[in-house]
Amino acid sequence: MNYVQNFSFTDQNGKTITRDNVDGKVYVANYFFTTCRGICPKMNGNLYNVFNKFKNDSDFAIISHSSMPETDSVPLLKAYEEKMVCKDPNFPAKWYFVTGSKDSLYKMARQSYLLDNDKNSSLNIKEAFIHTQFLALIDKQKRVRGIYDGLKQDEIDRLETDITTLLKDKNH
Repeated sequence: MNYVQNFSFTDQNGKTITRDNVDGKVYVANYFFTTCRGICPKMNGNLYNVFNKFKNDSDFAIISHSSMPETDSVPLLKAYEEKMVCKDPNFPAKWYFVTGSKDSLYKMARQSYLLDNDKNSSLNIKEAFIHTQFLALIDKQKRVRGIYDGLKQDEIDRLETDITTLLKDKNH
């Protein structure tokens, strides 16, 4: 089982988000970029439905990491949140849209979440580009418990079932 390493990123509100923010929580991690017109809007739309199902559970969160930190500034992430996700005026701050250094973001994708594209494996970070529809599910002990295709409804259904199981499990 793969464990999530420590991290420090900046969210859509300009706040520092670390592994402590999701300590003891079940969370979903994914990668996207704000200007994507391909898979990202559909994947994050599916994640919005997952979020809505679990938003009232204090032990659940989502961290969406920017694939293009050179473009995705804090204001752009905030605008993206408002456009794509924030349909609820009482939107709780449990969905973090984060940016940071490309090295740190991509290291998390490769070494912690196991979400990097195979074609990137031989490239250095400067040449690599992570554009994937896959989502990682992390348990309360910071272990990756599954990888899901964020574009397929049956995979989203399986993700929701697994989240429910992990939230109920007091040992995991």
